[in-house]
Amino acid sequence: MTADQGSGGGAPSGRDRGLQPQRTRLAWRRTTLACTVVAVLAVRAALRADEPVAAALLCAVSCGLWLGFLRIAHHRIRVLSTADRPAALTPRHATAAAVCAAALAVCAAALLV
Repeated sequence: MTADQGSGGGAPSGRDRGLQPQRTRLAWRRTTLACTVVAVLAVRAALRADEPVAAALLCAVSCGLWLGFLRIAHHRIRVLSTADRPAALTPRHATAAAVCAAALAVCAAALLV
């Protein structure tokens, strides 16, 4: 039995190996774009803030988180586009991406309040 055949009756599994990595790359790009918008809005809010020191600090943290997420995302996009069968995302990278995205959302909320 080949890898494309399921265990029931020898029918192909129907999984297209080329589309899933492409969808994942697009999801990483969309998330990176959303994080970029948050970072830009953080800079904008910091420039218009009543308390410039606190806003500048939150802006710097937001930009640092954005750069961290950008690094993780581009690494993953590169892995997905170069490998025939890309390796799974490591727990360390997944945790770092989730923490960056969540912390960026917290910073954005703090800048709005």
